[in-house]
Amino acid sequence: MIKFSKANAKISRLAQVPSIAQYLGNKKKVYSFDLLSGHACSFAEKCFTKVVETNGKRSLERGDKLEFQCFSASQEVVYTNLYKLRKANFETMQSCSNASEMSTLLFNNMPKNAGVIRIHVAGDFFNREYFKAWMNVARACPDKLFYAYTKSLPYWVDNKAECDIIDNLVLTASRGGRRDDLIESNGLRSVSVVLSEGEAEDFDLPIDHDDSHAADPSQRFTSFALLIHGMQPAGSVAGKAVKALKGVGSYGK
Repeated sequence: MIKFSKANAKISRLAQVPSIAQYLGNKKKVYSFDLLSGHACSFAEKCFTKVVETNGKRSLERGDKLEFQCFSASQEVVYTNLYKLRKANFETMQSCSNASEMSTLLFNNMPKNAGVIRIHVAGDFFNREYFKAWMNVARACPDKLFYAYTKSLPYWVDNKAECDIIDNLVLTASRGGRRDDLIESNGLRSVSVVLSEGEAEDFDLPIDHDDSHAADPSQRFTSFALLIHGMQPAGSVAGKAVKALKGVGSYGK
């Protein structure tokens, strides 16, 4: 069994964005579908963080090239039910044998009142078949909007021509992964995590506070920035940046 999650404090604000509101008429809602952070993120590098269980206790394992800690992994080490939900979703999707089986499972378990779905507040496209499954779902549901941040760029590049004509599937390359080299060479729009509003200005990137850039089909070719957020290691550059922001960019659970 898999389960979709209700919108968190950040993405629930999409209903206030006119260009996205068309997908949220008739009391439709915003949902996400989440997997286990790190474990489902084959191409993560600068943010690579995952929860490991030892003798029934959870702790965080960080990658050796970590620059900022994954906010969703930080949630999973604290909230048991959240961890269990994402783990069950991941294991169930892994048990499927092909894209058709995965897409059928996703389609059949999608909430009936879903209007906008963020593919992964936690996790990423963990293999090519799973990426194709979401393409299948988006094609089958033209009245719904699907969007995702991803570091699994080889899967996107392999299917880019097809993705470009699925109007209700909006993807963003999340910088800080092992295949960032594919971003410029394939003309992928991207998002950069910045440590301050000034850094975003230096890169001439608008800051997305409510996922309106990420989800908006009309901005699918426009890159943007996200402010560093979530729990960061004490004393780290990222941790000091979060403290200096004094809550700006913090979106809660």
